[in-house]
Amino acid sequence: MRIILTGGGTGGHIYPALALARYIKETDPNADILYVGTERGLESDIVPRSGLPFRTIEVAGLQRKLSMDTVKTFVKLSKGLTQARKILKEFRPDVVVGTGGYVCVPIIFMAKMMGIKAVITEMDVLPGLANRFLSRFADVTALSFAESQQYLPKARSFAVTGNPRASDVMSVPAERAAEIAKDLGLDPHKKTVLIVCGSRGAAPINKAVLAMLDDVANQKEFQLVYVTGQVHYDKIKAEIDNRGLADSKAIIVVPFVYDMPALLQHTDMMVGRSGATTMAEVLALGVPALYIPSPYVTNNHQEKNAVWMVEKGAGLMLKEQGLTGRALYDTINGLVTDSERLSAMQSAARELGRPDAAKTYYQTLQALVRRK
Repeated sequence: MRIILTGGGTGGHIYPALALARYIKETDPNADILYVGTERGLESDIVPRSGLPFRTIEVAGLQRKLSMDTVKTFVKLSKGLTQARKILKEFRPDVVVGTGGYVCVPIIFMAKMMGIKAVITEMDVLPGLANRFLSRFADVTALSFAESQQYLPKARSFAVTGNPRASDVMSVPAERAAEIAKDLGLDPHKKTVLIVCGSRGAAPINKAVLAMLDDVANQKEFQLVYVTGQVHYDKIKAEIDNRGLADSKAIIVVPFVYDMPALLQHTDMMVGRSGATTMAEVLALGVPALYIPSPYVTNNHQEKNAVWMVEKGAGLMLKEQGLTGRALYDTINGLVTDSERLSAMQSAARELGRPDAAKTYYQTLQALVRRK
């Protein structure tokens, strides 16, 4: 099978595509996969490191209001469509897969104009503008959550596949999991709470965490692994040292974790943003989460994700606005020390998880390619 993958702008669009590519190559080493992105997006750095062939096109975000930027968008879109047509003509894919971001628009649209089968992927509960536009052209819209169907009335067909990234956390070798536990100095006899908010961290969450660290240091129920983000690490570490908490066995502070799937094997509760990829990872393992949705994303989609998780009994939510150390500590401690409630949330999360998402997605592609 010849496949073009496209998706960019954020890791939430790129990593699921790479997870799918890994599964396909493991299942069918003869599969030919090309990744199409942009020169300026994260994909231009991440994808080549994965070893996948990578080509670029020009693209600009869709505009919600008419302005001079709208003109610039259409100029770039026209150029992107021409570049997309050239790539499609040269590579001759059996199917094109879009995992999110505006780079998908020229590729998916032109694929349909050329009679090439196409699939788009919606990772969030609330679809973004690009996918709402593309759903009328794609042969299949692959969903992480069945509830998303109501927001895509013009979609031609659906497949609830889950997020392929979920499959990555289920395939961590035991030695990798053991190595990260040793590196971090985790106590196997204590529950582990993981707080992580992306590579750049989040200042309001950092403030709340610092405010609760004395309480964390004085309890014996759990150990806290706090991933600060590179930008904030030095300041937070200095504050911890100044407060005499550096030797606390209950507090482990690191700037970044390169092998998050391995660390999640030891996690009893996660605290972080409610992006689609984060949700896919923790659900696959049945890890309950306290979601603090980012208020800075388009259409407030992270809050929609978090609300959905709370309704399903698989998570809790605290809004960033008004977040305090007391509220954060009480929520974490209240769940970790209530074994019955923690177990119920673990079961709810596991029920929603789709650890076989990559396999299901690939089967969807195979069925589509066979369809006349």
